[in-house]
Amino acid sequence: MGNPVSLSEHVIEAISRVVGNGPVVLHEPTFHGNEWEYVKECLDTTFVSSVGKFVERFETELANYTGAKRAIAVVNGTSALHIALKLAGVKENDEVLVPALTFVATANAVVYCGATPHFVDSEFCTLGVDAVKLREYLTRQTEQRAGLCINRGTGNVIRALVPMHTFGHPVDLDGIMAVAHDFNIVIVEDAAESLGSFYQGQHTGSFGLMGTLSFNGNKTITTGGGGAILTNNIELARHVKHLTTTAKKNHEWEYHHDEVGFNYRMPNLNAALGCAQLEQLPAILNAKKELYNLYQKEFSKIEGVTLVAEPMHCKSNYWLQTILLDEKETYQRDAILKATNESGLMTRPAWTLMNELDHFKNCPQMNLTGARLLVKRIINIPSSASLLKN
Repeated sequence: MGNPVSLSEHVIEAISRVVGNGPVVLHEPTFHGNEWEYVKECLDTTFVSSVGKFVERFETELANYTGAKRAIAVVNGTSALHIALKLAGVKENDEVLVPALTFVATANAVVYCGATPHFVDSEFCTLGVDAVKLREYLTRQTEQRAGLCINRGTGNVIRALVPMHTFGHPVDLDGIMAVAHDFNIVIVEDAAESLGSFYQGQHTGSFGLMGTLSFNGNKTITTGGGGAILTNNIELARHVKHLTTTAKKNHEWEYHHDEVGFNYRMPNLNAALGCAQLEQLPAILNAKKELYNLYQKEFSKIEGVTLVAEPMHCKSNYWLQTILLDEKETYQRDAILKATNESGLMTRPAWTLMNELDHFKNCPQMNLTGARLLVKRIINIPSSASLLKN
C-alpha cells in the first residue's frame, strides 16, 4: 500500500488541473485592448504628465462604473487613503480603527495624518471587520463626549473607521455603517482590492464619506501605479482635487497655492492605460468568476480546505482566489506554501498582522482572536484573469 497523498499534493493537483503546470505567478495584468493605442497617443502628443485628456476621461468613466458622483485619480492607493483620511477630519493624536488583517498601507496612511491606528478584529465570513465584535468592544471601551467617540483607555478621539474589502470580498457594510452611526465615527472605505465588487447592488467604496481604490500592477485593472478617491459629496470632491494637485488656484499664468497641498496627481500616461483597462473590466471580472468556479469544482473534493466565496447578497471581483485551511490543518500552511512555490505555482499567505509589526506593537487593539486564526488559515493561489485554459 502506497503512502497517503499529503494535503500539499492535493492542493498542487487541484491548482494544476485548473491552470496547468508552473511556472504560474500569483497575479499579473491583462493587456488585450487599446492600451498600446492610448499610451502611444500620449507619447505622440507629448501629454505624458499631469495634463491631458485621459485623466478626466478616466475619472468620469470610473465614477460612472462605480456609481459614485465623483472620482479623483491620484498617484497610488496609499496617497488616496492619506488624503481621504485627512479630509475626513483625522488629526494628530486621533485614533483610526483599521483591521489588523490588512495590507500595511492602510495603517501607514493613518500615521501620515499624525494619528494612531487602532486595530480591530476580522470575521471568517467576509475576511473583513467583524461589526458585531466591534460594537461590543466600542460599547465597553469608549464613551461619547460632545458628539465624539472617546477611547476610555487613552483619552483620544476615535475619529474614523477604515473597513477594508479583503481580496475583493465586500465586508458587512450594513453592520459597519450602523456601528459608525451609533458611535459617531466617520467611514472611509479601503476598497483598494475591490474594484468590480458590489454589496447589495452598490459598488464598494461608495458607502462611506469617501472610498479609495488602487490600480497597482497586481490589481484587477492597472494604471501601472495609481489610485482614486470616490465620494458622493461634490464639494468634498472639489477639495480632494485641489489638495492633490498641490492646492494651486486656477490662473492663466500665476502660481498661487492657498494651502499645503500634495503632488498626488495621476499622470495622463497612467490614466490612458486605465481607460483601456476599464474597457476590459467586464471581461476580466467574468474570467475571474469562471476561474473561481473551476477552482471550486476541484477544491470541493479535498478535505481540510475551503475556497473562499463571495458573501451573501454580494458580488465579489475575486481579485485573489483564496483557500482557507480547516482549523485543525493550520499546522500545514507553511508546508503547502513551500511545496506549491517549489512546484512553480506561486502562492502567498496573508499579510503579517499589523499589531505584530514592530512599529505598531504599542498601538491600541481589541481582542484579535479572529484575525490571529485567519492569518494561519489563508493561502492565496494563482488568480490572473488570463489563466483559464483554452
